[in-house]
Amino acid sequence: MTSQTPDLVPAIEDWGKLLDGKVAIVTGGGAGIGGAISRLFAQHGALVEIAEIDSGRGEQAKADIEAAGGTVRVHTVDVTDNAVAAPLVQDVVDAHGRVDILVNNVGDYRPQTRFQASNPESWEAMYAINLRHMFAMCRAVMDPMIAARKGAIVNFHSVEGMRGYPGDPVYGAMKAGAAHFTTCLAVTMGRYGIRVNGIGTDLTQTPQVDYLSRAEGHDDMWPAWAPVGRLGWPEDQARVALFLASDLSSYVTGHNIPVDGGTKAGGGWYFSERERMFTNRPIGF
Repeated sequence: MTSQTPDLVPAIEDWGKLLDGKVAIVTGGGAGIGGAISRLFAQHGALVEIAEIDSGRGEQAKADIEAAGGTVRVHTVDVTDNAVAAPLVQDVVDAHGRVDILVNNVGDYRPQTRFQASNPESWEAMYAINLRHMFAMCRAVMDPMIAARKGAIVNFHSVEGMRGYPGDPVYGAMKAGAAHFTTCLAVTMGRYGIRVNGIGTDLTQTPQVDYLSRAEGHDDMWPAWAPVGRLGWPEDQARVALFLASDLSSYVTGHNIPVDGGTKAGGGWYFSERERMFTNRPIGF
């Protein structure tokens, strides 16, 4: 007799509360993409634990979530500090008895350094903000997730780790590392009921990247820049994170989804002879 039966597909009791009662850690969860994820997860019933370096951003997210009837705690920490991950996760486990979801959202292309001007210090900075903290946070949640025989991890990186990126090859390499780490960890942890997936972002308006200002005066060009014809917003990323964190994606693991309006599929970076620079939003060639 086989043990493989359709009832292994997790039941979804309330499609309006896809994360009802789940404990979710969101790094960089105060603003931008992380803030949208924190708010959407809380709306879907998650007990949200925000790890945020900026106390003001964290407290604003907390106020918004609580005003909407959600449950949240804020930890003012810098997850790029290797010493932070284990105590943070232990605090969450002490409060709730488990961790169901980890969203590694922290990352930054700044300070952008052309490779010819880069040095070991700039390489280490790119490593710390874009990859190393993922190792630490994922390692910290492994034991409680394995003990529970379930868990979902969503690692944010960038389409620049999935295509050639002329801006900063070290940054691109760190994002590629995050994507492949995601795939490898998924293969290792699937047998414990832990799913691991990634999201590669692009052309999304956040406090970190102001595409609106950059595109001022050229609004008619969005259909040329992004196949879907518009700018992306944090809510676009948050909705895919919700899918990957919830049982909607119970049979999805080891994948890196570009949430980019189609830029990876459509081409990406160009060298514009007119502008004499690489751009992913060419005005003329």
